[in-house]
Amino acid sequence: MTRDTARQVSDLMVSIGDQLGTSVRVMKENETEDEFLRYRDAVSKLLSTMLLEIMNPLYSEPPELKPKELQ
Repeated sequence: MTRDTARQVSDLMVSIGDQLGTSVRVMKENETEDEFLRYRDAVSKLLSTMLLEIMNPLYSEPPELKPKELQ
């Protein structure tokens, strides 16, 4: 993978993670506790998969691309 592609994918993954975090806050503020917990658990699975299957392998080649918040 080229460095440019890795940077673009990294930036997109960080943005998606931020958006998912925002969606969890929206659910917490607007829905029942049960719905919120179910949603939060689903988002947690997505974030774990993103980290383990996409981001960690992405950062193994050019580790300097890893965002500071993930170090």
